[in-house]
Amino acid sequence: MGASEAVTDPSSLYQTDYMANDYDYDTDVVHTVRNALASVQNGESDNYDELVGVMHVKEFSNTDAVAQLASVLDALSGSVACIDIIHHRKILSAIFGMKLWDHGDVVMDALVGLIVSLAATSGKYLDSCLNMLVSNFLPPPSVIKRHSDTRVINKKREVLSRVHAALLKISVLVPLAPSRLLPMLAHKMPKIHKKDQSVVIYVENLLKLENSSIGQVGGSRILMMVMERLRDLDLEIGWDDIPQDDSSRGMFDMELEDPVEGIMDEGDELPVGSLKEDTSGENIVSELLDKLMVTSFDHLESCQNAGRLDQVFENLFESFENYILNTYKSKFTQFLMFHACSLDPESCGVKFASKLMDIFLSSNKPRATRMSAVAYLASYLARGKFLPVSVVASMLKRLVDECADYCRTCNDDIRPEAHRIFYSGCQAIMYVLCFRMRSILDVPRFRSQLIPLESILMHKLNPLMVCLPSIVAEFLRQAKAGGLFIVSDSFIFDDLLESELSRAFGGCERLDTFFPFDPILLKMSNSAISPNFNYWTMVRATYDEEDDDDDAEIIVNGDEESDEDNDGDLDYAMNKMSITPKHSFKNNMERDRLMKMPSRIRPSTSPESL
Repeated sequence: MGASEAVTDPSSLYQTDYMANDYDYDTDVVHTVRNALASVQNGESDNYDELVGVMHVKEFSNTDAVAQLASVLDALSGSVACIDIIHHRKILSAIFGMKLWDHGDVVMDALVGLIVSLAATSGKYLDSCLNMLVSNFLPPPSVIKRHSDTRVINKKREVLSRVHAALLKISVLVPLAPSRLLPMLAHKMPKIHKKDQSVVIYVENLLKLENSSIGQVGGSRILMMVMERLRDLDLEIGWDDIPQDDSSRGMFDMELEDPVEGIMDEGDELPVGSLKEDTSGENIVSELLDKLMVTSFDHLESCQNAGRLDQVFENLFESFENYILNTYKSKFTQFLMFHACSLDPESCGVKFASKLMDIFLSSNKPRATRMSAVAYLASYLARGKFLPVSVVASMLKRLVDECADYCRTCNDDIRPEAHRIFYSGCQAIMYVLCFRMRSILDVPRFRSQLIPLESILMHKLNPLMVCLPSIVAEFLRQAKAGGLFIVSDSFIFDDLLESELSRAFGGCERLDTFFPFDPILLKMSNSAISPNFNYWTMVRATYDEEDDDDDAEIIVNGDEESDEDNDGDLDYAMNKMSITPKHSFKNNMERDRLMKMPSRIRPSTSPESL
């Protein structure tokens, strides 16, 4: 049963299943069942114990036994008023311990009818009924191991369709049910150490609930459960899980979308730098996360098709803000937001940028949160191929205006750590322009909105000296070629391997090197993201038609004749392949280790690797 299918038809919800079954409603069986229930209260347990014994019949028992079980379940459905929570603990325990996975259609229908009747008849049984249904989200372990078998797929569809129909019926009959259900869903989520298909099946069920009327009540909490589990798995994937490719390539050789000949088209999958194949069990987590990401992508697409993505997006952003925004080691989960925006650029796409901008501009938010928000904003504006230039330009204008206002009001303290918000805004502007400058400058109105930028960069706070050298270098090169302003000796900066000034403004979280929408490394997820993703190799820089020899006017390390200049020129050649900046290295050993990291993951810094 796919996560995208919704149970939304409330017709006949008030008719219990035992009344609608094809087989006859046997009054004799009902009479026998009620006598057995009554006898135990009088101290006679033989008939009652026999009744309890019937409940343990399984699907492959003989036909008569299965038919008897179905009849008893039907009779119990018509006798729920006779069931006492004290005297009938045995039979209640047997009912709530039954697994739909163990039975055929007739028994499943009768059992679900009984559960709905119990839940609707007395509030005393509501939690037990909901818990029983949620327990049936997952098949037995032996079945999970064969999850791709056709028979298992069919059984899964038969079971889960009944589970979700029952949950929907109960939620209509008992309005309190959804609020009681949500804590159970969180509690029943497979533990983080479970790394098998059970997590995927459970999340499919959560998303199916989100897509039902129950989601109208608890959709936000359901998405938070999913986002939290994705984040936890994301954080388990360390840099050691990434394969080492040719370390001789150079530090920025990271976004080569060369297709594997005869296998895929450009951008479909990652030919280099993707996560290792699972040959030793070390990458079970990454494969599991990849499946969960694709499942979530499918859910978002179903929401878009149903015309409810805009509504879901609000809940999704709330989950993102609570679980991802300040999680600087997150590498993949944030692409749920990216994919949602790509499905609806005019609404969700603009909302995401606006919400991030509002967080950055809010003085009530913690400084680290504001810096993270603008890092997300910059990476999103740079990478979202679906974003029109007008949206990018409007966001750049707000950033430029904010930085210009800051320059007019700042104090005399020029320590980078005292102006982290300002520098993060400046770096965001330059980073976005590295990807978008040509399209921005082609429109006179958008070009004019960047006029204050020159005075910002010339300010005594000197963002060109503080922001990441690789971003500054690429930005200045394009600014010169595009005629944004005159690149002269005024713009002298040190293109250092390590910038202590950028480390100072980035803080211990190294938010100066945080680029959350660098290319995604999960193979299946990448196939969904890549059509809407702006790779550096796709960028038409302003200097593409210019003579590269003119780059000498951008001064590197302040000495055009020095040996360091030659190294700087080499770095420029590397920067042409990717704009995401180099790492900051504490020592040569750290440098050697990071130089061996795969090119596609290396530039997106995690504090874990510093």
